[in-house]
Amino acid sequence: MTGTRRSDRRPADGSPVARVCVDVPLAHLDRPFDYLVPAELDAQAVPGARVKVRFAGQLVDGWLLERADDSGHTGRLAYLEKVVSPEPVLSPEVARLARAVADRYAGSLADVLRLAVPPRHARVEKEAPAAPEPPAPVPAPDPDRGWSAYPAGPAYLRALADGRAPRAVWSALPGEDWAARYADAVAATVAGGRGAVVVVADNRDLDRLDAAVGAALGPGRHVCLSAALGPARRYRAFLAARRGDVPVVIGTRAAMFAPVERLGLVAVWDDGDDLHAEPRAPYPHAREVLLTRAQLAETGALVGGYARTAEAQLLVETGWAREVVADRATVRARTPAIAPTGDDPQLARDPGAATARLPSLAWTAARDALRADAPVLVQVPRRGYLPSVSCADCRTPARCPHCAGPLALPSATATPACRWCGRVAAAYACPECGGRRLRAAVTGARRTAEELGRAFPGVPVRTSGRDEVLAAVPGGAGLVIATPGAEPVADGGYGAVLLLDSWALLTRADLRAGEEALRRWMAAAALARPAGDGGRVVVVADGALAPVQALLRWDAGWFAARELAERRELGFPPAVRMASVTGLPAAVADLLDEARLPEGAEVLGPVPADGERERMLVRVPRARAAALAGALHAAAGSRSARKAADPVRLQVDPLDLF
Repeated sequence: MTGTRRSDRRPADGSPVARVCVDVPLAHLDRPFDYLVPAELDAQAVPGARVKVRFAGQLVDGWLLERADDSGHTGRLAYLEKVVSPEPVLSPEVARLARAVADRYAGSLADVLRLAVPPRHARVEKEAPAAPEPPAPVPAPDPDRGWSAYPAGPAYLRALADGRAPRAVWSALPGEDWAARYADAVAATVAGGRGAVVVVADNRDLDRLDAAVGAALGPGRHVCLSAALGPARRYRAFLAARRGDVPVVIGTRAAMFAPVERLGLVAVWDDGDDLHAEPRAPYPHAREVLLTRAQLAETGALVGGYARTAEAQLLVETGWAREVVADRATVRARTPAIAPTGDDPQLARDPGAATARLPSLAWTAARDALRADAPVLVQVPRRGYLPSVSCADCRTPARCPHCAGPLALPSATATPACRWCGRVAAAYACPECGGRRLRAAVTGARRTAEELGRAFPGVPVRTSGRDEVLAAVPGGAGLVIATPGAEPVADGGYGAVLLLDSWALLTRADLRAGEEALRRWMAAAALARPAGDGGRVVVVADGALAPVQALLRWDAGWFAARELAERRELGFPPAVRMASVTGLPAAVADLLDEARLPEGAEVLGPVPADGERERMLVRVPRARAAALAGALHAAAGSRSARKAADPVRLQVDPLDLF
């Protein structure tokens, strides 16, 4: 490789050495390469700068990791070709973090650095910095105000203000202004002379957190980092943090690697949301990146949500973090009245409820809330009108005659169309009985809104979902039909929250089905008024199910402990470390044959993946997690070195195991 091969350019005696991470996505080249720094680039070639180097005959990008007086390489070294910019975009702390994340996820440093450092925007980099105004000191928030509902909360804030590194797993109460509580933690950290990084799942949460942090810190003390900002605004915010102009960065998962000086706190809200999982190699999860960062930099950490993941529960049970929860008396005072209800038996008792596809208890709760001039939230797990239909005579699922994809109805007057290939099935006939009539197999949010609009005439009906997500709704009587994660905040809280079609969440073939259902339910139920103010929540599910019991008691910790115990017994993450190997059968077998798996590793599968590919799982105890990642990365390196044709995707602890 050019970094270690003979060069036509003879180096001058005593030329300094630059260690460079070249941006080449090959596992066997996952190591720094040494280059000589020519005299004309000596002042610009600073650690953290972007450079271009000659590598394997091509000019490639790279990051200058460090400078050295000499190299351990015995041959002649090539020179740096160019310093793209003298801006040191890669801080030493982030470089060390990126290496740790690459090792944890069996990836390469170059892949992680592409996630950590946004693409350069030359015009932004050349902008003259505004004359900074001396920032006003940030007073430490009153720990007995916002966090007083949680016995351990005030002590946590005082520890942050004192410059210590407390770590907490926080279970938020219903109706809690979580953004304000996070702003309190950030303000305490800044008052102690340190910086903070906070990551949320989506831009709606980011807008809410932005307003809260701005109110707590004042103007010019924080920036937002999100891929939705666009290249210029994102790079401008990144540079403000890297240059030390602001002590706080908040954002979506794009902010998990944000360079903050004197970091004192890393925090993540709603860590169970799958948006925290990066879809690009090596597929890191924002929670794990931030916890790794807290460990390496010895900072405080805050993992919060209405619900709790098994991963967060593991932090509590191992003693890595402390639980911050309210006492039961406070929980009872702040929680709405929550009740389960069945499906068909109660539907038959009330013709009006049957028209609206609501059990009697849910119908009554909605009617009473609307009469009290309070809004009603209805959570429906599926978007669209009728996203799944079946034969009205024999109940056989309706499938596309061309590709066998599921048929759906986009509206009451539309023709059935395939959700996979988009073909219209105007002359559909059931292959089993020949019937031509269709019935709803799954009812979507728009169909539910239509039904409820007829059931409650004269009441405004709003929908919130993928096409349009509402941030807030007024506090008067009205119906809000929302898909999970798109529930708007109501002024004064909802009088009733109805959680419909619970089976759609609970019966998914997924390890996290129960955990995800409870997370969705608690996020919606948290928007209701307390029971003392008339707030009611009705969940259409069997009250004996563990997720329903946890919702009724508002005890996310109990369910997370139960979930973690079951996963320990069954040998599933996070009790163990599991890696997924996906590719063509021959390629998967080749990689696993090449890998020197640690002792005790268990290989499971294969199972079919998409297309002709298959998937194998490798399971090891957590104590051998590093050895597993190292073995898989070395095997991938061996395959890339011999130019194996078929790629294999490696994922450590993927969210989707089945």
